[in-house]
Amino acid sequence: MWIKFILTALTLIGFRGFAFQKADTLRLTLLQVVEMAKSNSIAAKQAITVKETKYWEWRTFKSNYQPQLALEGILPGYTKSYTQVQQPNGSILFQPVHYDNSSLTLNFTQSIAATGGTIYGTTQLQRFDDFDRNSVLYNGIPYGIGYTQPLLQFNNLKWDKKIEPLKFNESKQVFIETQEKIAITVTEYFFDLLLAQVNLNIADLNYTNTKRILNIADTKFELGKISKNEILQLQLEVLNAQKAVGTAKRDVEIATLNLRSYVGIEGSDRIKLDMPSIVSQMTVAAEKVLSEAFENRSEAIGFIRRLAEAKRDVAKAKGENGLTATLRANLGFSNAANRAFDIYRSPKNQQTVELQLSIPVMDWGRSKSRTKTAQANEQLITYTVEQDKQTFKQEIVTQVTLFNMMKEQIQLTDKAEKIAAEKYKIASERYVLGNLSITDLSIAFQENDRAKRDYVSSLRDFWGAYYQLRYLSLYDFEKNRKITY
Repeated sequence: MWIKFILTALTLIGFRGFAFQKADTLRLTLLQVVEMAKSNSIAAKQAITVKETKYWEWRTFKSNYQPQLALEGILPGYTKSYTQVQQPNGSILFQPVHYDNSSLTLNFTQSIAATGGTIYGTTQLQRFDDFDRNSVLYNGIPYGIGYTQPLLQFNNLKWDKKIEPLKFNESKQVFIETQEKIAITVTEYFFDLLLAQVNLNIADLNYTNTKRILNIADTKFELGKISKNEILQLQLEVLNAQKAVGTAKRDVEIATLNLRSYVGIEGSDRIKLDMPSIVSQMTVAAEKVLSEAFENRSEAIGFIRRLAEAKRDVAKAKGENGLTATLRANLGFSNAANRAFDIYRSPKNQQTVELQLSIPVMDWGRSKSRTKTAQANEQLITYTVEQDKQTFKQEIVTQVTLFNMMKEQIQLTDKAEKIAAEKYKIASERYVLGNLSITDLSIAFQENDRAKRDYVSSLRDFWGAYYQLRYLSLYDFEKNRKITY
């Protein structure tokens, strides 16, 4: 009867997981852990902060092309002092002054990206109070407009309009990549804990079963069916199994702390992870991954941006060499009066035209050297980008091959685990019946443990490759859609 009881107990060896769940246990799947990390982890919060920073940088760039309106003023401009005054004969006298010189100016500016010029308008009112003479004077510009146009110079607005949208789109894709990078990282923490829990489960079951086998062996020894050496071997196995339980508990605590810390799980609930399955029906082609990667990845956008920045630097080097000129022109009306409103009555027109030139006469080849340096750097960046593209492609092709291999590998390890569990069950039954040596039982015992761990490792490799594939393409191949947040 007792042999039948032992055989029934030994059938529990192939069981995965714990037989019951405590009320204070938090049970989680891989998908739940990934989503929690993307929402609560410090890495996720940092990514959101960077995303907001890039957004406001983009808004700052956009404002450079919008009309600007500014009110400037000096209110008051009070002065009471002595100041030097040159006399008609050339001598200097220090005279007391006591006045208030206040002014208000409303300026409007609008940049023209196509030409790099700026159109502006202004209106101004100035009041001068001379307290020594009790007089008030007004001066003002009812309205005036003007235009400033750099000639033969680098147009920063034009190039920013090409490059800044690339930077902004790049930053948006970087945020998505960061989210997928979080998934890759938390998957490692997940499987660290899962493997530790599996090891603890194996250690507990092995310890229980080894003690039961020792009890059976003790009965056999009393009957003279086995030697003292075999009893000692089983006693050593029990001690080793007990040590393995302690080690496994320690590993579970460490892995739990690491996962809880990274994901941001608060509280003291015990965490129990579910064994994830595989996405067996998903097929991935390298051509599709490459297509999505070059369309979605920030690195692909970065290729275009880096080439554009190199061209911009060449244009800047050329624009800052040789003849440079700036044309300024404005027209409007101005007036002076004793009363404020008289400023706007019959104002006098005013015009200004100015052409400012700068012509290097002798720079010892500096201008040419700057241009050649920029052109050489452009060529270098072109080659570098081409090399980076090749590395980019190769990484994706390698990852696709690895992922497809992992799908096949995990099916093999799954079968191997089931065979090893069945083999150990049969070996245990044979040992109880007395037709198997302790050495063969130990071999079956080790193979069963190794098969279980190999299965978890294969799952780890599969899901690591899966999330790496998502990261490299920013595409969800399971749902056949682009990844967005």
